[in-house]
This record gives sequence, structure tokens and C-alpha cells, in this order.
Amino acid sequence: MSRGRLRVYLGAAPGVGKTVEMLEEGHRLQRTGTDVVIGVVETHGRSFTADVAEGLEAIPLQERTHRGTTFPELDLAAVLDRRPEVALIDELAHTNVPGSANHKRHQDVEVLLEAGIDVLTTLNVQHLESVNDVVQAITGVRQLETVPDAVVRAAEEIELVDLTPEVLRQRLAAGSVYPAERIDAALGNFFRAGNLGALREIALMWLADRVEEAVDRYRELHGIGGTWETRERVVVALTGAGGGDVLIRRAARMAARGRGDLVGIHVRTPQTPASNPAALDQHRELLQALGGQLIEVVADDVADGLLSYARAEGATQIVLGATRRSRWAELVSGSVITTVLRGSGRQIDVHVISTGPDDEPERLPPLPRWSVIGSRRRLAGLVLSLVGLPLITYVFAPEAGPLGLDAAGTPVAEDALTTPLLLYVALIAVVAAVGGIWPALVAAAGGFVYGNAVFTEPRGSLEVREVDEVVALVVFLLIGLLTSALADLVRRRADTAARARAEVTILTRLAASMPTVPDPLDHVVAEIARTFDLPGVAVVEQRDEGWTVLSASGAAPREPAAADDVLRVDETRRLLLAGSGELESGRRLLAALAGQLASAVTQASLNRTRSELADVAASNDLRVALLSAVSHDLRTPLSGVIAAATSLLATDVELSRDHARTFAEGILTDAERLNRLITNLLDMSRLEAGNTRARCVETDIAEVLARAVEPFTAQQVTLYVGPDLPLVFTDPALCERVLANIVENAVTVSSATMVDVHAEAFAGQVAVRIVDRGPGIPDEAVDTIFRPFQRLGDAPAGKGIGLGLAIAKGFADAIGASLAVDPTPGGGTTMTLSLPQVDT
Repeated sequence: MSRGRLRVYLGAAPGVGKTVEMLEEGHRLQRTGTDVVIGVVETHGRSFTADVAEGLEAIPLQERTHRGTTFPELDLAAVLDRRPEVALIDELAHTNVPGSANHKRHQDVEVLLEAGIDVLTTLNVQHLESVNDVVQAITGVRQLETVPDAVVRAAEEIELVDLTPEVLRQRLAAGSVYPAERIDAALGNFFRAGNLGALREIALMWLADRVEEAVDRYRELHGIGGTWETRERVVVALTGAGGGDVLIRRAARMAARGRGDLVGIHVRTPQTPASNPAALDQHRELLQALGGQLIEVVADDVADGLLSYARAEGATQIVLGATRRSRWAELVSGSVITTVLRGSGRQIDVHVISTGPDDEPERLPPLPRWSVIGSRRRLAGLVLSLVGLPLITYVFAPEAGPLGLDAAGTPVAEDALTTPLLLYVALIAVVAAVGGIWPALVAAAGGFVYGNAVFTEPRGSLEVREVDEVVALVVFLLIGLLTSALADLVRRRADTAARARAEVTILTRLAASMPTVPDPLDHVVAEIARTFDLPGVAVVEQRDEGWTVLSASGAAPREPAAADDVLRVDETRRLLLAGSGELESGRRLLAALAGQLASAVTQASLNRTRSELADVAASNDLRVALLSAVSHDLRTPLSGVIAAATSLLATDVELSRDHARTFAEGILTDAERLNRLITNLLDMSRLEAGNTRARCVETDIAEVLARAVEPFTAQQVTLYVGPDLPLVFTDPALCERVLANIVENAVTVSSATMVDVHAEAFAGQVAVRIVDRGPGIPDEAVDTIFRPFQRLGDAPAGKGIGLGLAIAKGFADAIGASLAVDPTPGGGTTMTLSLPQVDT
């Protein structure tokens, strides 16, 4: 008997339509003549699901009793006796009632499959064992019923039943998933848009991995060794050298564009077993932060190890850093880049990324050592001439040199002077490039002496008998002198150009960044220390009490007397440098940077003035808004009080008891409104001054809610407090003010409909949701509703001065609570205040 086939309808969340899809597939199979029965279907009271199940034969459920309660369960024996071709088994992760044949429903399904019965079943992604902890971290809910991944991966078919978070929330709000009393709680907890989006991504990724496994099995079965680019896999080669972070970030961007995998690989070889552990640890941390991982492999050859790993893992792209080795080193030991390019084939793309100076901020060339000819370079040029001249002379000496005689012991050419003189000229050019003009002149003079004494007759003396030899020696001397001068001039101009380019780049970058940095003075000081690699830099100002440090970097001197070098910034300020012994060649740039310091001081002063003006402007805006509130919103209830009191005190009109009561109630109403306005203004002033101090204690949130909604009628607000609600840690008075202000705002904007207030425990917190069905808040206004004196749209006068939500947000922050704003499905706004539970 062949084993049955398993088909799983996988969904990201309840309500996406898995059960309906399974039932509709059952109907399709039945119409083709297949024997289909329903083993168990969970309708959860949804009439639509029950209607879809009509027309399919259903095996009666078996009732089992546990702790006095009766539960309907799958009758496994009855399904086996019926022996259909296909059985529909809903909710694969279900745990059976104790006393059943198997502990879990997926074990019942395994029995049916072994009996040769095909099974169609449903499962939500949060019930997969491998993602259970991830789902708990996202939703705050731990799923107690799980299914081993191997059970689902063994299915012949897995179909993803998908809905966007917005559509699913609309279905939930319409009552298509849960009964009405559970809708608001579900929308504010598990069914938040962010939760649903994350669960949907988990489902898609899990299924993508399942498809990838199937592709790998197919390739293995058919002996396909090439790479199929079904998914991008980017492998970045790392050596532990500098610039690895540049490669990793570039590779991460490549992987992100293709939603692929990112892997860093470090190849160890017997020739280079050591690496930079600190750098590799940094690369590993960066890879993990970007969603990748670092793999270390051992191979006889770096390129072979890299290619072997890339092929084994199905890599589609390899990222390499451009080599910094010389061409000679590449010729001697080979090039990893060239080998990888040749061995990658057509399946793997190879990217060679530059990580050299172009990826780093421009730095000054080390001019004290190279660009300015110092004693070391002059000595090097002199040594080169003293060694090179005798060596060339020995090699081409007519009587003793290895190249000076032929096999018979006679000179190779009649004119034995030409070749050595040409080599002397080449040597003079090299000496001039290394040591400058003076060692080159020494080389020219030495070449003239050697050529005269060794290569002209009579040998061993400075006498020259042939005219052509005299001409040759004189021309050589002139060419040598000219070559020395020209080589020295070219070198100096090249060094000057490089120096100028570096200086311009540094000054341009500094000038461009100064307006954008918080403190320009600190920025310039840090730039000077970094550019010249100084251990300490400081800017000091002379005041009556002495020298005051305005900015410092590193181990900086505090006064001019302690500095190694001092530069004048302006009349009262000085730039102090520590360890500046090699700055002579950078004096021009240092002077320019010192000039930038004066601009930086001015810029810092302007930034402070701008900040102060912004504070003044904000204070003026607040003052104008306050005056507007006082002049209009406060005057309105005062006018009502005055009018009503005047009517009560009038002697020319006799008021009835009912009229007098009406005027008195008007005075009370306007006085209460006036009291609320004044209280809000005082609360706002406390928040602006930072004088609000929370006194958090263990609090019963139900009592706080009862006091907060007490001023409102049952037609305005409905309150629901979940059972066994834990205590919260908060300030009762401030929390009450937060809730009262939010509820009052919700009642105001949804005067024609009722406001729902729900409180339930969720993920270590108590979430209080205030749900209104008013006009809602536009997306562009969400960021502004908590600012003082903000009233959305054309809110009429007399409806408050726009402080309620600002005070609520300020007090919520003071008590350590979070306040979130979400749209209510169908229109309106839901505000959720989350308070920490008391640990029990």
C-alpha cells in the first residue's frame, strides 16, 4: 500500500482563509469523482465557513470529557474505517484531549497517511516550532501548540494562503474572523499592522526555504552541478585587512537589492595560517548587524577555497577587494582575483571593489619623509650612485668585466664607451628622482671620471687621446647634468601637485562640512589632529584669568608654554600643537586651517545664537497661542458666567425657579469648563518647566479608569476591563489625567457615536485602548497632534485650546508609559496607552 500525500495550507495569521481554501479544494476534488470526507473542520462560529462545508460528507466527531468539560475531537478510527481517498483535517497543530489515541493532531494525520489516505490540512506559521520564539518576540504571545518543522517539510505540497495586513484587519473589523466583543482587543494586540507584516514575511521566507530545498533535491537527483540563480547569494571574501568593512557594506547592498543571502568567507591556507583576529571579529559583528554571517574555511589555495565554497553554497556573486600588491608580487605568487575570475564561469558574477584611498578621507602625503628632500633621501641617492657606478663599470670593464670580453678575450666592440655611458645616464636619472639634484651631480661627475679612466686609452688615467672620446665624455657630462636638473624638476612639480591636491581637498571638505556639524570648532580641531597625525591639538583663548581652552583633541597642551608648536589664530586665540616635529612642510596648510578656526569660532557663536533665537521663537509662538487662548477660549465661558449671573441678579424681571436653576447650571457648566482650561494651562506650564515628577506605585488600573470616565455618560463611553487584570506600576493621579484627556478628546471628535475604552493584559503590559469612530487623523497630522495648541481641521471655538493630547503625551512620558496612535478600521482613531505590569 502506497503512502498518502500531504497538502498543507499555510497562513501567516488566523482569518486569511486557509480553511475555506481547503474546503473549496475538497469540492473541486469531489466534482472530479474523488472520494472526499471531512475529518474535522473548525468553523469558530463563522457562518461563511460552515456554508462552504455544506455538500461534503463529514465524519461525526468523537466527544471526549476532560475535567468535567466535553470536547469534540477527530474520530480517527471512524475515518480509518471509512477509508476515503482524501480526508480534510483542519488545524494541524491542535493538541488532542487527554485520553485520545494520539497526543497531537499531526500524529493522527501521520496515521492516516500511513494508511494510504491523502490529507489536506491547515496551519498558521506561528505554530511552526522553529519560529515560535521569533513570533513570541514580535507579538508578545507564546504559542503553546506547535508542529515540528519536519512534519510540514515532508508534505508533498505546501500552499501559502496570503492576505495583506490591511485587508486582514478590514476583515477582522467587519466581524469575519472573531465575534464583536473580541474585535477591538484583537486589533490592538495580535492583529496590529506591524505584527501581521512581520508574520507574513516569516511565512514567505519559510516557504522560500522549503522551495529552495526542493530545487536542491532536484539538482542533486539530476546531477546538475551548476548554479541556478533562483535567489541571490552574495559571498564577500575577507582577509582581515583594512577596507573589509567597505566590501561588507557593498555586498550587503547587493544582497538587499536581490533580497538574497550575505556570507563573508575567510580562507586560511598553510602558507598564511595567521590573520588579524580583531579585524575579523569586527567584520563578523558588522556582517551579523547586516543580516549575514562569517565563515572560515581552510584550503591549500585562497582562490580554490573561495570558489569551492561559492559553488557548494550556490553563490551567484563574489565580492573581492582590489589588490594592493605590486605587479611584481602578483607575477611571482599569482593573483587571487585573476584565478577567481577565470574559475567563476558564467554562473557566478565577480565584483572587484576598490578599498583604497578613494574610499577614505583624503590625507596629506607624508611630505616630511618624501616630498621634501631630507638628509635620508640625499644619503639614499648618494649611496645609490656610489654603488651603481662601480657596479656598471665592473660589468662592462674591457679587461676584467664579465661583459667586456668575448670568448677570445678581446673587447666586444671597438667603441666600448657607448654602453656604459648610456647606463650612467639612466643611473643619474634614478639618483635624481630619489635623492635630488646634488647626489645626481655626484653621479654625473663620477660617471665622467669612470668613463675616462676605464673606457678610454690610456686606461687608468684621465688622459684622452681620441677626439671622439673627448666629445663623448663632454656630451655625457652635459646630458647627465641636464638629466639631473630635469628629473629633480619633474619630481618637485609632481610632489607640489600632489600636495596642492591634498590641501585643496582637505580645505574644501572642511569648508563644506562646517555649516552642518553641531560644533564647528571641535570639528576643525579634530581635522587638524587627524590630518597631521598629532597626539594633541587645542585652541585656547586669552582672558583676564589666563588661557582658557575652547576646544581640544587628544592629549592637548593647555597653554602656549606647554605646546611644541604655537600658531596665531587671531589677537586673543592660539592654536597649540603637541608632537609637531615634522610639520615644517605643512606650514601653509596649517596656516590655512588656523584661519578656518577663526571662521569656526564665528560659526559656533552663530549656531548658539540661532539656537537661542529658535527657543525665543518657540516661546513667542507659545505666548501668542496662550494669549489667543486666554483672549477667546477663556473669555467664552467667562461671558457665559457673567451673562447668567447678570440675569439672576436682575431686579426688573422675576425668574421662575426653573429659569433660575437653568442659569445656575449654566454658571456651573461654564465654570467647570473654565476650570479645565486653567488646569490644562497650569499642567502645560509644569511640563514646559520640567516640574512634573511622577510617584509611581502599584495601582489598580480599573479604579483609575473608573475615575477617568466618570464625567461621561453611558451613551458617550463604554468601558470594558478584562478579567483578572494585573496591577500596573504608575502614578495614579497622572495616569488618570492622561486617560481623562484622551477620552475627552475622543468624545469631542465623535459626538454622534460611542467611544469604547478597553483594558487588557498583553505581553507583560496592560494596554488601555480608547477607540473612537470620528473623522480620524490624516497621516500627515499624526506627528503634530501631541504638540501644544493643536486642533485638527476646523475645530470650532469653544471646543478646547488644543492642550489635551499634549498634556496626555507629557504625563504619559513622565509615568513611563507609551502612547500609540492607530487608525480604527472603518474610520476613526485608536489610542493605546501601554502601562508596565507589576512583577509577581
